[in-house]
Amino acid sequence: MSLKKKIFKALSIILPLALGVFLIIYTYNKLTPEERLRMGNSFRSANYWYMGLALLAGVTGFWARTYRWKYTLAHMGYTAPFFVRFTAVCVTYVVNMAIPRSGEVARAAVISRNSDVPFDKALGTIISERVVDLILLIICTGLTIALKFGELSSYLKNVPFHKLIIYGIAAAVLGASALLYYIYGKAAWLTKLKDKVSGITEGALSVFKMPDKWPFLLLSVYIWLTYISMFYISIFAIPQTAGLSFGTTLVAFVVGSLAITFTNGGVGSFPLAVANVLVAYNVPFTDGTAFGWIVWGSQTLLIIFLGCFSFLALTLFYRKK
Repeated sequence: MSLKKKIFKALSIILPLALGVFLIIYTYNKLTPEERLRMGNSFRSANYWYMGLALLAGVTGFWARTYRWKYTLAHMGYTAPFFVRFTAVCVTYVVNMAIPRSGEVARAAVISRNSDVPFDKALGTIISERVVDLILLIICTGLTIALKFGELSSYLKNVPFHKLIIYGIAAAVLGASALLYYIYGKAAWLTKLKDKVSGITEGALSVFKMPDKWPFLLLSVYIWLTYISMFYISIFAIPQTAGLSFGTTLVAFVVGSLAITFTNGGVGSFPLAVANVLVAYNVPFTDGTAFGWIVWGSQTLLIIFLGCFSFLALTLFYRKK
């Protein structure tokens, strides 16, 4: 590996983590001593039984993702034991927390080392799953906008009309320019990008052509329902968030899901993003921040527990490999 690649790899790990630490310090310094005391009381008075129920829903999501994987593997002519697939899925999440966007590679490596599935084939199935997950995230975002369209339209009414026109024209011009450059550009890096996009698209479309596409798609929907359920059940842990509507919860869920991509596992960014959304719905910043940290912390503990269990189990039962 060249020095340039080593530096880039190191920065891709350090910068998101540094951003997360900065956001934690920023959030802490933003609070007054009284607000910090109130947030501490929110932690102490929270009903963690609801968090346990939310995590139980999350575990079923891990199961569904593991079970779903067998369909894409079977479509390519491979099989792997459920236990190996489950541990590989758990490893994905815990590795992504340490090194962003590397969990998928680790997942492919785990199943390749502990079954007869080639690494490149395993990675191909994972990419196709991720594309489907991305489509479902877009659908979830669209559903959120539809549910909250009244509030969004009220907000847009406060924006000067001429600015909306300028922003719309600028976005259209930039979008059209990027699309034309992508279609007709001949740069070497663009050609490589087109090849990758073509391969990912082919892999994603193959999902809809495989014999078991309907069980696969139903499990995909269920996985996202578990994500939403975990978040929605968690709002009842704190009295200040217990009265939130499903639509409001969905807005906070979508924003939090997007915020996770900015730092390692969402550390710092997830609680702050969720708190800022809830402030718009009359939830005090301190309570919204406490809620965000409780949700993030409980899910992180689950990921670490399952990840450590998976590493230990693989060491014990697949020691030779």
